[in-house]
Amino acid sequence: MTHLLLFVFLQAAPSGGGAGTMQLILLGGMILVFWLFMIRPQAKKAKLAKQFQEQMQKGSRIVTIAGIHGKVNKINDDGTIEIETSPGSYLKIEKSAISMEWTQNLEKATAAAADKK
Repeated sequence: MTHLLLFVFLQAAPSGGGAGTMQLILLGGMILVFWLFMIRPQAKKAKLAKQFQEQMQKGSRIVTIAGIHGKVNKINDDGTIEIETSPGSYLKIEKSAISMEWTQNLEKATAAAADKK
């Protein structure tokens, strides 16, 4: 794709009047490709992560972005949660510190272990 855009750009360069138009089209195409392959997927992933964090409930097993495993004990109104890392040991963390991917992998591993039994 990049080679094709470069080819179009080089072909348009020698011509006098249409060179500016071709450069604008090329720039627009590059912005479109950047948006399709970089910005859009990242925004979609951020939306899913926020939705995941909002749907958490007490008793859910989670993994933080720092790799701390725990169980949700309390959900606070200020955007924090209290997790129990071991019996009687609690940590207060931000909801945004929960890793959606690692938590889902933990759930898959737990489900696979339960199926083997």
